[in-house]
Amino acid sequence: MGTPHIRARAAVTGLAALSLVTGVLMAAAAPSATAAPATSQAASANPYDPATGHSYRHGVIPTIQQNGKMKTWAAGHASPQVATGPETLSYGGGVNGVGVNDGHAKVYLVFYGSQWGTQGTDSNGNATFTGDPDGAAAAAQQMFKGIGTNNELWSADLTQWCDGPNVASGATSCPSNASFVPYQTGGVLSGVWEDTSSASPSAATGNQLGQEAVNAAAHFGNTASGSNRNTYYVILSPTGANPDNYQGQYCAWHDYTGDSSLTGGAVSSPYGDLAFSNQPYNMDSGQGCGVGFVNSPGTLDGWTITLGHEWHEMMSDMYPAGGWTNQQSGSSFNGQENSDECAWIAPGTTGGAANVSFGSFGTYPEQASWSNDTNACSISHPILNHGGGTGNTVTVTNPGSQSGTVGTAVSLQVNATDSGSGQTLTYSATGLPAGLSISSSGLITGTPTTAATSSVTVTATDGTGASGSASFSWTIATSGGGGTCTGGGQLLGNPGFETGAASPWTATAGVINNDTVSEPAHSGNWDAWLDGYGAAHTDTLSQTVNVPANCSASFSFWLHIDTAKTGSTASDKLTVTANGTTIATFSNLNANNGYVQETYNLSSYAGKSVTLKFSGVENSSSAQTSFVIDDTALNAS
Repeated sequence: MGTPHIRARAAVTGLAALSLVTGVLMAAAAPSATAAPATSQAASANPYDPATGHSYRHGVIPTIQQNGKMKTWAAGHASPQVATGPETLSYGGGVNGVGVNDGHAKVYLVFYGSQWGTQGTDSNGNATFTGDPDGAAAAAQQMFKGIGTNNELWSADLTQWCDGPNVASGATSCPSNASFVPYQTGGVLSGVWEDTSSASPSAATGNQLGQEAVNAAAHFGNTASGSNRNTYYVILSPTGANPDNYQGQYCAWHDYTGDSSLTGGAVSSPYGDLAFSNQPYNMDSGQGCGVGFVNSPGTLDGWTITLGHEWHEMMSDMYPAGGWTNQQSGSSFNGQENSDECAWIAPGTTGGAANVSFGSFGTYPEQASWSNDTNACSISHPILNHGGGTGNTVTVTNPGSQSGTVGTAVSLQVNATDSGSGQTLTYSATGLPAGLSISSSGLITGTPTTAATSSVTVTATDGTGASGSASFSWTIATSGGGGTCTGGGQLLGNPGFETGAASPWTATAGVINNDTVSEPAHSGNWDAWLDGYGAAHTDTLSQTVNVPANCSASFSFWLHIDTAKTGSTASDKLTVTANGTTIATFSNLNANNGYVQETYNLSSYAGKSVTLKFSGVENSSSAQTSFVIDDTALNAS
């Protein structure tokens, strides 16, 4: 955006613009009914495999077009097949003792970046986002809530896989004294978080995606030893982003933070190894990532297929490749996981993708996964209980949507049941409204302090490690006994700086700007341009307003960042505070082409005076970073 900076600011030598691949993908003929090479979870000899040269792309799902190229190449380079069959999976011996997710899975959906937009809540208590044009977020939440809720048999394929000290490396079946994956009764969704601390990178590296999983573990409080043994963090990038340069190559992959082959290297995690996935907004890739693969128009077909694909593979190979993979050097399926071997098989054919019902949570397209015990790709499979020695299931009773008022105490008892007898349940919760806490017995008490709508997830865990969760919304209204918001509306003075002066803002010299060449405004002719000198410098911009009592308040502004910095160090920073409390931080790593709107809930300041302040700090490097702000608003209602 703009041309090299003039006036007192150092000349810009380059703009860190978001380089977005638009995804030129064409329709492909439906794949054949025979399960064929779909991906490789390790470096592969197949030159068309998206994992070739990218060994961290475990369970990588090629686009339909790329899958066709892989099959053609494999057909011309066939090797003699081993006696156990070309698709038989074997046990990898575990990584740090972990091969499979042998408890009740805890799935955390992490909506990565401010581009997801303003968060809301739908009638099912799901988080929604204004930057989600296809409604993908709600579908993902409903799908993970629904797994195992109505004895569906799509996920039952997982009950054949196992780990533990009694499972030999290289085994192709499980002994009876193994630790098996239990049937996931009651859904697996354990939390939802929109990370708006910064924009999602234009092309996030594997290391950045893994670091976001670490951030999510901290956010959800999964910081104690062993707390991530059964967790899985789905890192969902927003529309328009191109994580790990997926466009035209693949649709998703999964890995864990300890993988040293990640682009950028292994991720340092103070909370132990974390299983996570790279889930692009793959509707951007159209038919290449499964739009319309099962239904018509089927906008979200590939979305739920790829979400389900990676979840199945994480469950059977939690820290790749310590779990169940194809280790047959003579097989064209070598290196693949259970879902890889069944990717993009046409609906209506043996082992093909199909709609799967999750009871009251809806019906979603899914693909089959490979089964050693049936020697086939199975879209459904019997639930294996293995003599009842493992696999307790915990079901949390969903209390439904809750409401309350700032300053008024609440009390809510959450209940759960366990399929195992004599088990004591311990409760925990994420996303509780500020001021509330949960006891180990499931009693939520406290006095709400902040007006907001929260997505709450309560988890109950028994002594075997089995757990279940329920998610619901909790809306806290402003205090005042239902008083009316008087004097609301847009509260900031000179919100777009169109007076050509700062007042009633207080700003450092040179911040109010009308340079339409270097840093044009988002609208009108004026904006606030902080930093951009390419030298040690600090700019500030602040304004104090009174927020009327009984009002909800939303603070928003449009932000553009450009930089001449290179590398991955956040050296120049913009901090946004309210009465000295940080509500957002940005850096040279968030540089973008145009303006992005940022929005924050400030309802907790109802009836108070609040000072909103932007502080831009540029280091001493000669490479500049500019933080440009326009069209601010503090709306009270």
